[in-house]
Amino acid sequence: MSGLIVGFNVVIFRVLWNGFLQPTGQTFHELFLLHYPVFFYYATYACLFQVLNLNKQPYQPLRVGALDILIETGATFAELSFRPTIIEDFIHWQAYGKIVLIAMVRSFFVLGLYNIIQLRQAVLNEEQQRQQNEHTLVLISNLYEESVQLKKTLLYAENITRDSYELYRSLLQAEQAVQPGQIHTLAKQALRISGQVHEIKKDNQRIYAGLSKLIHEQNSADYMDAGDIGLLIVSTNEKYAEALGKVISFHLDIDTVLPPLHVFTILTLVNNLVANSVEAIEKNGLIWVLARQSDDYIQFEVRDNGPGIPSKRKERIFTPGYTTKYNDSGTPSTGMGLFYIQEVAESLGGRIELQEASEEGETVFTIVLPVDQVTKRG
Repeated sequence: MSGLIVGFNVVIFRVLWNGFLQPTGQTFHELFLLHYPVFFYYATYACLFQVLNLNKQPYQPLRVGALDILIETGATFAELSFRPTIIEDFIHWQAYGKIVLIAMVRSFFVLGLYNIIQLRQAVLNEEQQRQQNEHTLVLISNLYEESVQLKKTLLYAENITRDSYELYRSLLQAEQAVQPGQIHTLAKQALRISGQVHEIKKDNQRIYAGLSKLIHEQNSADYMDAGDIGLLIVSTNEKYAEALGKVISFHLDIDTVLPPLHVFTILTLVNNLVANSVEAIEKNGLIWVLARQSDDYIQFEVRDNGPGIPSKRKERIFTPGYTTKYNDSGTPSTGMGLFYIQEVAESLGGRIELQEASEEGETVFTIVLPVDQVTKRG
C-alpha cells in the first residue's frame, strides 16, 4: 500500500511541477505520458519488497542489502519498460551496468537509513527496559525490607502463642486453689488469645513464604555489579530530588574490586539512606555514596551536606517511631526508616552507625556487612 500511494503521489507531483512551477509548454496529457512510468517503479519495488519478505526477522544487513539491489534493479527495469523512447537502450550491456550501479548506490542509502531506524528503535527499547528494570528492582527491594519485618513478626507471634498457652496451663493448675470459676474463665480467654495469635502466625507464614519465593529465587538479576547498583541508586534519587524541586549532585566512589552484590539487600539499605539525605537537604546540596571492602566485610558510607543531626537527637534516631520529618499538612512520617535499616543490617550480622561529622552540617552514616551475606545466597 505504501508503494502504491507513493507512486501515485510522485506522478501527480511531477505533473503539477512541470505544469505550474516549471512550465515546459507541454499539455497535461503529454506530461502524464512522460511521468506515469515512475508509478511502476514504486509499485514494483513495493511488490518485490513484500514478496521477498525484506522485513524478515532476525534482521540481517547483508541479506537486506543484497535483496534491495535486486529489488532496485527490477523496479528500474519495470519503469523503463513503460518508456518506449529509451527501450532500445536495453540491448546495450553498458546500460545494464549503469542500472545495476545506480541500484547499488540507492541500496546503500536505503540500507543506511534502515540501519539508523533499527538503531534508534533498539536504543528506545533499551531505555524502556532499563527504566522497567529500575522500577522492578526498587519495588522488590521494598518487598525485601518488608519481608525482614514480617519474619520478625513471625517470631513475636510464636512467642506470644507459647506464652499464652503456658498461661492457660498455669491458670488451670491454680483453678482449685483460688476462685475456681474466675480462674477457669481467664484460662479460656488465654486459650482463645493463643488461638487467635496462631491464626495470625499462619497468615504471616503464608505471606512470608510468598515474598521469600519472589525475592530469593536464583536468577541473574539477583546479583549485580556494585558500580551498577550505585548508578541505579543515583538515578532513582536524582528523579526523587527533581520531584521534590531540589538541585542535588551525587558522587559515587565504588571500589572496582567488589564482587557482584545482592541487589535487593543493598538497595534496601543504601537506597533508603540516600533517600533520607535527599529529604534532609533543603534546596541544594551534595550526596556522596562510597563502598569499600575490608577483609571479610563490606562498608558503605552515605554522606550529605544537609542541616546535620543535633547532638541531642543522635541517640534517638534509631528508635522506632521517632521522626523529625513532617509533610505540608503537619503529619509526621512513620519514623521507621532508620529502624528498618538497622533491623535488616543486624539480621545479616552487620551494623549501621552514625559517624562523627568532620564538618558542621554534615551527616555520615556507615553500614558494615559481612561479605558472605551479600555475595551469595544465604
